[in-house]
Amino acid sequence: MLKKTFIFLLLLPLVSAAQIILPPLLSDNMVLQRDQALKIWGWASPGEELSLTFNGFRASTKVLADSTWEFKLPAMQAGGPYDLELKGTNEKNRLKVYNILIGDVWLCSGQSNMDYQLHKSSDLYKADIKASLQPEIREFAVKSDYGFRHKKYAEGSWKEARPENVMRFSAVGYFFALELYKKYKIPIGIIHSSYPGTPAESWISAEGLKEFPPYRQKADLFKDSAYTHKIVQAQKRISADWLDVINKLDEGSSSPQRLWKNNISDLKDWHTISFPGFIEDQAEPDFNGVLWIKKKVHIPARMTQSRLVLELGLIDDIDSTYINGVNIGSRDNKYLVRKYQIPPGLLKEGENWITLRIVDKEGKCGIVQGKSYQIRTEDPLPGDAIDLSGEWLYKVGYRSAPLPSEKFVSIDKLPEIMYYSKIEPLIKYAIRGVAWYQGESNTSKYSEYKELLASLINDWRNKWQLREMPFLIVQLANYMDPPALPSASDWALLREAQAKLAREVSNSGLAVAIDFGEQYDIHPANKKDVGRRLALVAREVAYGDSTVISSGPVYRSMSISKNKIDLYFDKVGDQSGDELEARNGALKHFAIAGEDKVFHWAKAKIKNGRVQVWSKKVKQPVAVRYAWADNPQGCNLYNKSGLPASPFRTDQW
Repeated sequence: MLKKTFIFLLLLPLVSAAQIILPPLLSDNMVLQRDQALKIWGWASPGEELSLTFNGFRASTKVLADSTWEFKLPAMQAGGPYDLELKGTNEKNRLKVYNILIGDVWLCSGQSNMDYQLHKSSDLYKADIKASLQPEIREFAVKSDYGFRHKKYAEGSWKEARPENVMRFSAVGYFFALELYKKYKIPIGIIHSSYPGTPAESWISAEGLKEFPPYRQKADLFKDSAYTHKIVQAQKRISADWLDVINKLDEGSSSPQRLWKNNISDLKDWHTISFPGFIEDQAEPDFNGVLWIKKKVHIPARMTQSRLVLELGLIDDIDSTYINGVNIGSRDNKYLVRKYQIPPGLLKEGENWITLRIVDKEGKCGIVQGKSYQIRTEDPLPGDAIDLSGEWLYKVGYRSAPLPSEKFVSIDKLPEIMYYSKIEPLIKYAIRGVAWYQGESNTSKYSEYKELLASLINDWRNKWQLREMPFLIVQLANYMDPPALPSASDWALLREAQAKLAREVSNSGLAVAIDFGEQYDIHPANKKDVGRRLALVAREVAYGDSTVISSGPVYRSMSISKNKIDLYFDKVGDQSGDELEARNGALKHFAIAGEDKVFHWAKAKIKNGRVQVWSKKVKQPVAVRYAWADNPQGCNLYNKSGLPASPFRTDQW
């Protein structure tokens, strides 16, 4: 089988006449792009004659002096499965690739919300996972490494959608592919190449960043491997020394005679606190270091016979979690959900203790709100869950200065680095288009984002030599605390940049996700509806479906009549389902201002296909904003097809 040849890629200088080698991207179960000229490439012994047979096409070529070879195949229609065979001069030198489909291939890229794998929402999508036997949907996940060197190939393998595989698929990518497959009944391949926390500039080549000299200069500096190594080692030493100090001085783990992880009876110097929540908001301002927390729980006999799970949501920053003194799990990232399997027999009937050791490097410390906090059976029934929110006990193990991580350089987020690591090795592979979910890491520099993303689109279209390659953008979801009063918002400004770009760049489109976010989690669990909305945009942008309603209302213009402003929208009234609608009551999250530029919450109503906005506090209005906040929770202007309006403003202040 082809998979057995991958290891030989490390030995390319030693290619012999007995080897034909393909990159992992060209492997069993792959999906090739329909209706485009295709390339099949690889390595073999210099000078050898190779022949190729695939789907009725035959060709031959000679291996070049640098051991490379390439075949160009004509455009083919959707279909399969097919096998591809390669033969060398020696009849024993042959290679076969099995179970190939021809359909549409989409590159799914961006940062952590595209990287978010389906297993993270497995409780939410149990039925979808069970029904995921979809062999004509396949994913190639590019393995997550990074560096500035030019890579010959991307590591990974093609997987068919089926319950045992799909848990590791990009959740957005899978649901996007599923919607397209259900609509068009052709094979859909997803090349998933994303990386958490990355800004847009890290995905652009040096050529693509020519209009951004500071980014190119920064990348060039770190292309010096000796310089980069020096920086990385220095940061590792600082982190290691910081952790070493707090581990040595942590009162809760430094005394073998009285370890706080155990079920200790003397708790007179422990204090009560409410979780979920942060210690800084309740008892310990500006806390960094080690915090220990405990909770006593009573377990009924029936639950001791079940497979149990401990759910604690998100913890800021690092946790070590114990039940009755036994460690059941640990995570070192505040964005990772804490869901731990409880070993059988560890919980006993009656009194039990949960203990957490939390290491806080900087910022807030505690259990983040907005998730489930419970001990439950794996398939919960009524009464088979114990709520853990509420009163806990806490004690400080050690107070520390914060880890100076704001001064660190994140090598994996440098300009250009993801392009060379995770995009350049894919360029020869024909694709239909791109689905892009990214922007969280650029919110502090929203003013440049539109031009930066336009450069990325242009760069990738040039590399793939597809000037009108479809590019689909997920607009950032709502996140953080809802505002008490209208206020400035970097996230709103970045959403505006995404929306403007989608309108101005040809063959691009926007999937609005302003109603799918979570106040306390930058990684909302609802990825199915994001994939569905992306597919609607793809149907219009990539597949030319003029009948699909792919967008909610889009602000067009305004007019002022005395103390009210009327707002007019595109994507309204052209067909059934476009009409404006207020979901769940009166319209919310509109704000209005006069010449003083001070915004006040406003009333709004739908009237004759437009939205009318006013406030008693603004006698002579000049501007309106809608859903203009990091988290405009409850914003509810939709069309009757259930698609939300993108946040907007009428001013340019």
